[in-house]
Amino acid sequence: MIKKSTVEGVADADDASHHNNLWSGAQKSRSETAPTEFLDKAFKEPAVDRRRFLSRGAACAAFSLNAAATVSFSRAFAAAPEAGKPFTLNYGPHFGMFRRLGGKSLQGQLEFAAGQGFRGWEDNGMKGRPVEEQKRIAATMERVGIKLGVISALRGVWGKVNFAGGDEAAREEVLAALRESIDVAKRVNTRHLTVVLGLANPKLELGYQTASAIELLKRCCDIVGPHELVMVLEPLNTKTNHPGVFLSRSDHAYQICRAVDHPSCKILFDIYHQQITEGNLIPNIDRCWDEIAYFQTGDNPGRHEPGTGEINYANVLQHIYAKGYRGIVGLEHGNSRPGAQGERAVIEAYRRVDPKPES
Repeated sequence: MIKKSTVEGVADADDASHHNNLWSGAQKSRSETAPTEFLDKAFKEPAVDRRRFLSRGAACAAFSLNAAATVSFSRAFAAAPEAGKPFTLNYGPHFGMFRRLGGKSLQGQLEFAAGQGFRGWEDNGMKGRPVEEQKRIAATMERVGIKLGVISALRGVWGKVNFAGGDEAAREEVLAALRESIDVAKRVNTRHLTVVLGLANPKLELGYQTASAIELLKRCCDIVGPHELVMVLEPLNTKTNHPGVFLSRSDHAYQICRAVDHPSCKILFDIYHQQITEGNLIPNIDRCWDEIAYFQTGDNPGRHEPGTGEINYANVLQHIYAKGYRGIVGLEHGNSRPGAQGERAVIEAYRRVDPKPES
């Protein structure tokens, strides 16, 4: 979960206008409509002097060349040997990541992603969507062959001391939020709920905070366990994005999950966060492996697609694939470049680092 990051900013921009109009067909793009309108205006106005005529002619020519270049780029992209082929790992983009290529409608973005070989998806804001929209999203995912990964169970709740403290009202708020998540998870066909363990309690030593978190998580398991849902605890970095959170290290998350000892309490290993917090990614993944149920990506610095930072994603993803991970890998990051070319760059980045399938 990434309340303050670029990624959620993208999602929120969609959320602000995601109601009925988003499920209508996307409007024609500027490249489809603008040339005719521009030419009509340029060449049908009366009394155009020579200088004005030549200026507009040059503008038309430049527009046509740019449009032709865009079309050529798109065709080359679509004609790539791997275009449309399912990825080896089940990568999960989010709404807004392909809003230029897939259109503004949520349906169009899902259809585009499926056509590019994606088989997973994420939506942190799913709980906040109207029930009918949740149903439409689930129906579209089923139709195009996409599986939903995590949804945020405690969005709007986790930004305070709750798991690490003794305030019973704050703890009851957590339990209520989890109860509300059950019907949503079933409606959209997901099993995984992102859970952030709130802020650290400056009044208590870490050991007491940890014991408090373990006790509350056991109560949470009593709620979600009978529905076969899995809370995935996400350690967040405190150096760049989330100063003050209680859970930031993978070894701490491992300690807590081992103590809770329940199949509904596991780890979300966000590779971006853990690179910032502790590095040593592959050894830490191996040590936590039995408690990891979900992965997310993002390069560092910048929190963009693989290849824009320091993480060797080809090695890390090959490693988790070789160890048997077949779940969704959430793309919880922004695009490093704007527009359609930036969206294509994301797809190409994952083609480059996608593991080689078993022979």
